[in-house]
Amino acid sequence: MLTRKKRIGIIGLDTSHANTFTQLINDSDHALHIPGGQVVVAFPGGSADFELSSTRIGGFTDQMKSRSGIKIVGSPEEVAEASDAILLLSVDGRVHLEQFRSIASYRKPVFIDKPMAVSSTHANAIAALAEEYGVPLMSCSALRYAEGLTEALTEEAAGEVIGMDCYGPMALQATQPGLYWYGVHMAEMLFRTLGKSCTKVVAVTTSEHELISGVWENGMVGTIRGNRRGNEAFGALLHRESKTCHIDVYGHPKSYYASLVDKIMRFFVTGKSDIAMEETLRIMRFLEAANESRDTGRFVYL
Repeated sequence: MLTRKKRIGIIGLDTSHANTFTQLINDSDHALHIPGGQVVVAFPGGSADFELSSTRIGGFTDQMKSRSGIKIVGSPEEVAEASDAILLLSVDGRVHLEQFRSIASYRKPVFIDKPMAVSSTHANAIAALAEEYGVPLMSCSALRYAEGLTEALTEEAAGEVIGMDCYGPMALQATQPGLYWYGVHMAEMLFRTLGKSCTKVVAVTTSEHELISGVWENGMVGTIRGNRRGNEAFGALLHRESKTCHIDVYGHPKSYYASLVDKIMRFFVTGKSDIAMEETLRIMRFLEAANESRDTGRFVYL
């Protein structure tokens, strides 16, 4: 018995992820093709006061228009009506709550691209709407599913995990508060590895660097080093009892985008994310607390 492909809709064409995800889903000849769905409809969206949205949305929308079988529509509601599952990809985290609110009543599974929101208030409101309407909901960064990290977490010969240090670029955007813009990538890797029970966080910030240290309930320490000078690569050091492993997020043949889309498609089919919403909300609060600590230099409790 053949199963019909999921009709997938996209909200937000102001990010390169829209075309990257669509290619992985729609192009059966792609080396990393993820089967099971077809992107069929999209709403461009866009934020006039966010340069990385307003200056790129035209080009990304044109790329999407050039793909066969995809209808460009004028509202999130039209996307929800024409699809079985939704990718909410708008690059501006400030609009995620408003856009999710407009489609929640359709009760379609929704993946919200990173960051889920740019405040705990908005993140909690999104989660509450999902619960109210029974909407299956998933949100994360692709770095969470980098194959290098996945493989390192299965190698237990060196003993238990005792800590983790993540690093990567940490550009700041005026409309996306502090660490929400790029800090979310490293935070996702930290929480996948160390768990959701971070209790407090402290930040050191300069014009060119960030250092965020979190303390977990079991005493483990996880750090994020963000760079605004030179090195723009993501990565991590995973500390076990008898060995420290370098996590290369680029070295595996399967890209972290393909790994993420694979997880999303499974979620669209089952309606169940392998990330507890409580953990996602804790990540949003971790970033918020780190932003608070950037201003004071003091520990902030989650």
